[in-house]
Parts: sequence; structure tokens; C-alpha cells
Amino acid sequence: MEFACDLPASEARRMIGSKELSPVELLDSCLARIDAVNKPVNGVVAIDRDSAMDAARRAEAAVMSGEVLGPLHGLPIGIKDLNDTGGLLTTYGARMFAENVPEKDELVVANLRDKGAIVFAKTNTPEWGAGGNTFNPVYGVSGNPFAPELTCGGSSGGSAIALATGMMPLAHGSDNAGSLRIPAAYCGVVGFRPTAGIVASEKRPFGLSHFPVQGPMARTAADVDMMFRAMATSDAADPLATPLSYQHDHPADLSSLRVAFSEDLGFAAVDRGLRAVFRERVARFDSSFLEAGWAHPDFGNTRETYEIIRAFNYIGMYAERSRSEPDRWGPLVEENLEHAARFSVEEIAVAHVEQARIYRRAQEFFADVDVLITPTVGTYPWPKHEIYPSEIDDKDIANYFDWVALTYAITILNHPCISIPCGLDDRGTPFAIQIVGRRNCDLQVLRVARALEALFAADPMLARPVPDIKKLSAMPGGDEKLPVR
Repeated sequence: MEFACDLPASEARRMIGSKELSPVELLDSCLARIDAVNKPVNGVVAIDRDSAMDAARRAEAAVMSGEVLGPLHGLPIGIKDLNDTGGLLTTYGARMFAENVPEKDELVVANLRDKGAIVFAKTNTPEWGAGGNTFNPVYGVSGNPFAPELTCGGSSGGSAIALATGMMPLAHGSDNAGSLRIPAAYCGVVGFRPTAGIVASEKRPFGLSHFPVQGPMARTAADVDMMFRAMATSDAADPLATPLSYQHDHPADLSSLRVAFSEDLGFAAVDRGLRAVFRERVARFDSSFLEAGWAHPDFGNTRETYEIIRAFNYIGMYAERSRSEPDRWGPLVEENLEHAARFSVEEIAVAHVEQARIYRRAQEFFADVDVLITPTVGTYPWPKHEIYPSEIDDKDIANYFDWVALTYAITILNHPCISIPCGLDDRGTPFAIQIVGRRNCDLQVLRVARALEALFAADPMLARPVPDIKKLSAMPGGDEKLPVR
């Protein structure tokens, strides 16, 4: 074993349990990789080395004494810097919290510790998670591990970077319009958006809005599966608490599946080059299914529906705080509030009605289809100092979420979905597919992803790409310059 940090999380966990690998050795390897490659990509932004090493020693002692071990025992994990970690700096990417050290973990973090994970680092995110890039005034700009001058996506960008480069075997993320899936796609790792409420959060800002979710990220679908099962709590602190269904918890037989493919879901902006890449990749594996065709649900007026409901949620989260403490919440929050103020109560009500219509049409579609597969992202990674791409195929992009329709359309439905690597695109950066399953069939989606991952591994054109660690190690520190807004 050359580098323990490069082991799949599930294999590292097996080796820890069989006393072949010490949690101390694994943590040491992760810390060494951070020291070697983090500067040019800026994925990890805070570390508690002493406390983490103490936890690793305790984890090692538990193994040696024969104690019952949790499913994530001894595995170092990074937490997105939007979530409270007791004793570990948590800034939310905002200057006003640049020295904030919470007294206790929030629910999702506490549960990960309870399951045996070693919380040792925070990963970079945009200020308040507001953006599809990863930069903030506290820690600066993060870069793509395959091309550090380009974006890593967002908002769980730091987690995706850390996984791709072997800084940690598991990482936490969160998702609204695609914040788990998009950085996973751009960095060549796996990000899973579960059905809302299975990974419970006491901080769900809108009690009955399923848009924001917490979820797992890893290098493989198998590792994400392991982490998701450990994260699932359906704790009543979350008004959308949903028990995990084990009905489809069996290996997926691809040859029994009816699959639909869609380049754009009928409305999303997708670069013509990525359309060609997607069709070429699909042609390499579509024969593996019982039935395969090109189709998608009728998404109707999804763009305006998502925009309006998202704006409504934003007012609820930030309007009062912005009035009581003006000029403290950063430009993206203020821009979002200004944007949200333009919508009327009637428009908000109509958007919720339209969302229900879109949802019901999707249920009719999935009555005849087991899985829907799309590209994860519709545009190539752009320069990291730009907030979002200005256009796709000569079509102007109106705002920083207008280019992520492939992912926010699935958010509207509250269906489980996962982004898995599918080789490199025609420009040499990671390409990924989004797999969407039926409502509440989270484990089936993960099983299908694992089966496709195994299929892809045998094809060099489809296998998960790996960044050049030696090249990254030789690069100088990252550019901390923030975008001009």
C-alpha cells in the first residue's frame, strides 16, 4: 500500500476493522496529502490536527481492544464550511464569522462522529453557500484539481476537490440546485442528493421545503452508499423526516432496467460539445439495459417555477437578518434578496401549483421508466474567477443558477439522484452523468450507480479520471484574488 489516503473508504474501513490499517496511519496520510497538494486548489480551509489525532488514537485503541465499531470507524471526513463543527472553525464563508468556533456539532456532524468518523477538516464553500462556484472573502478561490485555473463548481466545491486529490476518503456536502452534484461532476468524484429528510437536519430553514438537503460525497458510488446509510437518521427535528426504505436494497441487474436518456430535459441550456460527449458515452453502455430510449418528463415551466420558489425561500432565510444587520451578509445574499423582491404573492402561489403539476407528470413518466440519465452539467468548467459562465452556445446566462437547470429540475421533484464520473470530456476535464430514480428509491439509485460504476471501470473512456497528484504537488500556492462583482 503506497498511500493509505488513496484507498477507497470502504476498503480502508475493512482494513481498519481487520487490524491491517491503523486510523492513525490513515489520518497521517490524509494530512500529508493536504500539505502536499492543497495550496494550488484550496479545497481544505481549516484543520484541527491535534483533536483529530487524539480521535484517531482512540479509534485505534477501540479496534485493538475488540470494541464494537461504527460503520465509519476511523475514517477521516471533511465537513462543508456551512455546517457547525464543535471546536472547529466554522465561518460559512463570511467575514463576520471568520473567528467563529461553535460549541457543539449540528445534528448531521454529531451523527457522523457517532458512527465512528473522525471530523478533522472543513472544506471550502461560497459565502453562505450562495453560488455555483467556490470562493469567499475568508478563504479565497478554489480551483479544479484537473486544471486549477478553472472552477471546481459549487457550492460543495472544497469537498469535491479534497476527495479527488486524496485529502480524505469521505466528505460531507449539501445540495439545493446541484451543490453536491455539480462539483462532484467537475472534479471526477461522486455526489448523491437523497430524498429530503432521510439525512435529517435541525437547520432546515423552511420546514416544508425539500429544496435543501445534506448528503454524502466520495470517490466511488460504493463509498457514497456506505456513508449514506450511516448518515440516514430521519430524526424528528427535521419536519421532512423520512425513513430510509430498504425495499430495493439488492444488487442492480442492469439488464432488467428500463432507462431513459435526455440531453437537456427539454429546456436546459447544454453546450453542443457536451451534448456530443453525452451521446458518445451513452452509445458505449446503453446496450446493457433491457430497454433504452430518449425521453424525459414534461418539465413545463420549471425554470420560472424554480426561480420563484427559490426566491421565496431566500426571503424567509435572510430578509429579517438583512434588515437587522445590514451590509453584513455579502453581495450574493443581497443580490438574491433584491432579485426575490420582484415577485408577488400571486406569482409565488402559482409557482407552487405548477411545481405540483410538474411532480405529478414526473410520476406518470417514472411509472414506465426505472431510471433517467442526463449529463450532470450543461457547460464546461470556466475560469475560476468568474462567478458563472456568461453564455452557453451563444445563449446568454441570466444569473448564477440559470446554467444549472439539469440539476435544479430534479430538485423540483424531490427524487433521489446521483452524479458519477464518466471519463473525461473532449477538453480533458471530468465528465459525469446524473442518474435519477423514482421517489424514495434512494438505495435503488445507489445500487444502479454501483453497477454502472463497475461497468465503466472496465472501459478507459468511461472510467473515473484521477488528477495528476505529482503535478499538483509541484504547483505554487493558489490565487486568493476574489472575483470582481
